[in-house]
Amino acid sequence: MAPPQGQMRPGRQLAVLGFIFVVLYLLVFFSGGASGGWKDRLEPRLGLDLIGGTRMTLEATNTVDGKPPTAANLEEARQIIESRVNAYGVAEAEVVTEGNRNIVISLPGQNRNLTDVGEAAELRFRKVLKATDGSGAAAAPAPSPSASAAPSGSASPKPSGSASPKPSASAKVSASPSAGGQGGMAPAPSASATPTPSATPSAAAPSASAEPVPQGIEQQRQAVQQKVGAAAWAAASGLQAPADLAADPSLADKLKPFGTLSPQEIAVLPPEMQFNVPTITCAQLDKRPAGSIKDPKQKAVACESGAKNLLDVAKVEGTDVKNASAQLDQTSAWVVSLNFTGNGQEKWTALTRESFNNEGQACDQSALGQDGKCRVAVVLDNRIVSSPEIQGVLTGDSQITGSFDNKSANQLASQLRYGALPVTFEPQESQNVTATLGDSHLKAGLLAAGIGMLLVIIYSFFYYRLLGSVIFLSLVLSALLVFGALVVLGRSIGFTLTLAGIAGMIVSLGVAADSFVIYFERLKDEIREGRSPRSAVPRAWIRARRTIISANAITLMSAVVLYIVSVGAVKGFAFALGLATVLDLVVVFLFRHPIMTMFARTRAFLSPRVSGLGRALPARSAESGTARNPRVKEA
Repeated sequence: MAPPQGQMRPGRQLAVLGFIFVVLYLLVFFSGGASGGWKDRLEPRLGLDLIGGTRMTLEATNTVDGKPPTAANLEEARQIIESRVNAYGVAEAEVVTEGNRNIVISLPGQNRNLTDVGEAAELRFRKVLKATDGSGAAAAPAPSPSASAAPSGSASPKPSGSASPKPSASAKVSASPSAGGQGGMAPAPSASATPTPSATPSAAAPSASAEPVPQGIEQQRQAVQQKVGAAAWAAASGLQAPADLAADPSLADKLKPFGTLSPQEIAVLPPEMQFNVPTITCAQLDKRPAGSIKDPKQKAVACESGAKNLLDVAKVEGTDVKNASAQLDQTSAWVVSLNFTGNGQEKWTALTRESFNNEGQACDQSALGQDGKCRVAVVLDNRIVSSPEIQGVLTGDSQITGSFDNKSANQLASQLRYGALPVTFEPQESQNVTATLGDSHLKAGLLAAGIGMLLVIIYSFFYYRLLGSVIFLSLVLSALLVFGALVVLGRSIGFTLTLAGIAGMIVSLGVAADSFVIYFERLKDEIREGRSPRSAVPRAWIRARRTIISANAITLMSAVVLYIVSVGAVKGFAFALGLATVLDLVVVFLFRHPIMTMFARTRAFLSPRVSGLGRALPARSAESGTARNPRVKEA
């Protein structure tokens, strides 16, 4: 009788399985996110239906006319928010619309901060045209012209970090530090850059904004004009540069009413007025409602490190970014890498060329960097992330750098990757919610899984005897692999275990049991055909392997299709079923077959009563004295 193809070395395969276990549980106990005691590190993430979570309501707002958004825009916003909080579809987040304005977000875990997921995340690249003090220190007249435009540290808003475009091989861009800014990003005004007021303000002066204004904004602007008074409005409208109250103390009283405006009222003022009026401070500008500088075709005002910046129209937008990802740079600092589209790359190159050459002298002296080049502000919603000085024409991708950690960098990348929200939202309420099913249902699900596994094991020992131990050990190893994978995936991609996921794993027990039956019955057939038990093991494996792989592949494909086309809890069920099926295949190849090869070398395997091969071994003994068709199977 010819020997089986190849020489089986079960020790190697068992060693590979042992290595997988060691690596997996090292990740469980010591990977990023592992904290607390040993018991805490073994806890998987549980879903809303098991441990409760946090619920936040976002209300759609419209700074133009106050009307509710369209149903299509609200649904698009819901899908984007769901992608942000549930990028892999396995975090078991619930994002639903409520009425014609609200979106309700529910995530597992108590006291979670969900305010960031409702940010518009509209990215704009704007050239910095002018800069002035935004602390309000110059709002009061001084006896000497010492009230310069240097930013005041006491009134500086918290900086959001710095950003520098990633240079190509031949071009270099850096954020050069300056004397007046924090982190080298703020402008350094000099005496020559001190703004001077225009001539006597005229009540008939035109609006500071030459852009067409929506009717809703115009109505709100008229209300603000009535509030501050005709004299204050005329004085502000006549300013062509930031007012120097030291040179004209009478302006202080005229412009004082602007200091009493709310951030919502400040948002409807023309950009030049927001910039030129010294009583409008960064404290007011930073609190403007989301979407206040949404129009990319209009100039804007935003603060950075206590300085007000007048920004040009947006010549590169978030839609020009093809992809965004969080990465570690060469200094091991977290950055957000931006990859532009083909058209977006052309726009970015044109913007850096324009800024590097300061074409048309558009950038005022107060806005230039240390080397006399224009700065480009990276504006996210209403805030400047950074404003690096452009020191070369860029033809490649860029990076946003700053005080990022892993979480904040990935959060920003996710916002940019999934796109800006078509609707502006304001957080309304956040509350903790109790488990919808709770511990009793979790215990019931685990009990069902335990009973199912116990019944499989009892039947295995009753029918297969010694071979039942192989089934028992295989199920235990599969369970340990699945559990470890759940813990690691919960930390890395946010996989959350719910009752639907537990159901998927219970279903996978049936798939695992089928593979045992296929293998062992094929082994009996080989023995009945006249082969010895030891030679029957590798031959039975070769023939059963195809069927086992096919059966598991069908289950896996079903899980993949279900994962793609489904949402919510069904997606979690599909993910858990697919994960358990893949790990069962690992156990089949690296444990079940090797351990059977080792059992085949023992005397117990040759005993019908002990091995569980039943009447297959006596039938083979009878065949040694009687010739018969080896393909005939006993009933």
